[in-house]
Amino acid sequence: MLGILISILPVFLLVGFGYIAVRNKLFPDQGVDGLMMFAQNFAIPALLFRAMSTLELGEAFHPALFLSYYGGATVSFLLCLLGARLLFERPWEDSIAIGFCGLLANGLLLGVPVTEQAFGPEATESNFVIISVNSLYCYGIGITAMEIARARSSGGSLAQMPMRVLRAMFRNSLIIGIGAGLLVNISGVALPAFFTEALDMMARAALPAALFGLGGVLCFYRPEGDLRTIAWIVLASLVVHPTVTWLIGSATSLPEPGFRSAVTMAAMAPGVNTYLFANMYGVARRVVASAVLIGTAVSLFTTWVWLAFLH
Repeated sequence: MLGILISILPVFLLVGFGYIAVRNKLFPDQGVDGLMMFAQNFAIPALLFRAMSTLELGEAFHPALFLSYYGGATVSFLLCLLGARLLFERPWEDSIAIGFCGLLANGLLLGVPVTEQAFGPEATESNFVIISVNSLYCYGIGITAMEIARARSSGGSLAQMPMRVLRAMFRNSLIIGIGAGLLVNISGVALPAFFTEALDMMARAALPAALFGLGGVLCFYRPEGDLRTIAWIVLASLVVHPTVTWLIGSATSLPEPGFRSAVTMAAMAPGVNTYLFANMYGVARRVVASAVLIGTAVSLFTTWVWLAFLH
């Protein structure tokens, strides 16, 4: 098990370097914003574009892969949502933002590099297949649920809701990168070598920059809010999501490469985008920010355990 911990430790150390650098004023706060903007709007879309444009679509898109991962994500979402509403008596809008923490794991910034470190670069193919529909599925559920709750509380109309959901999703640079890559893949267009080499150079910077930036972003958060709710989110994200994914993957005989990727992705802490979602609607921000921070710290140890099972 020590070998597994050592294999994934570089990923979490890079997050820690970013946290320490920002905390000790060795890296400016505004630099974190610039670094994350570069990573999320340019480098990661380039990474996703290249991954999607070269993916073997017929072999990689296994129905059981989506069923296992998103089945676990949906159960985790409902557990967080209903727990926040029924156990902790939060308003519906808060509960949906808390549920979103259980739905959107940090599969891209943590799941991909952890899988690569633990199983090798070729093992990440199924990770990118999961990511290809992640924003559509998660934001589709989160935004739809939030718009329904807000319309219900304000007495507004739901007629404009589909357009609001689509507009919010398709302005996302990650979805644009994924969609463009799939379009190139399906069309069979051969891109010029100088263009793909430039994209590859940018893509290689994506995960290191994003992990360092993630550490800087986490430095801005403080553990605040209802600790019982935070613990509930962490439990759902780090235990329930991967457990349900494991059970569904086993029941559907998901091939081993996809099974490993699905469970590893499901075992990740809530992503920073869960806070951005809560902040967009102005609800449950303290709880969500704390869940991201605490969940990321705890995930070093829980990920180690899940990878030991997978090995």
